[in-house]
Amino acid sequence: MEPRNVGRMETDCNPMELSGVSGFEEEAELNGFEGTDMKDMRLEAEAVVNDVLFAVNTMFVSKTLRCADDVAYINVETRERNRYCLELTEAGLRVVGYAFDQVDDHLQTPYHETVYSLLDTLSPAYREAFGNALLQRLEALKREGQS
Repeated sequence: MEPRNVGRMETDCNPMELSGVSGFEEEAELNGFEGTDMKDMRLEAEAVVNDVLFAVNTMFVSKTLRCADDVAYINVETRERNRYCLELTEAGLRVVGYAFDQVDDHLQTPYHETVYSLLDTLSPAYREAFGNALLQRLEALKREGQS
């Protein structure tokens, strides 16, 4: 997958991973994909889930809908208790259903380059949790710098 736009908005980075270590790279190595060009969307989907799980009620890769090299489905329940089924492809993420494991072929929703952008539009509580986590991380870094 091509690199996401790194410096666009503060919501395009994960405050929990400001250290720069990506769980996706580690997981890819564990599953024997290191050094190959194979793009497994399930691995990418797992990384997406791990990035934002702290700011939603529930989020997991669908076990019912088929994942492939080019597509994966993620179920998410926001803190407002709204449920969505998300499709992850090379084009990005988009809502494809308003219940877990539901794909509505007639639904025409826009793609988002990042999960942060998508959740920012769906969930004010996500936005607040993300902002709070970012603030806590920055305060911790400030404290570390003063020691």
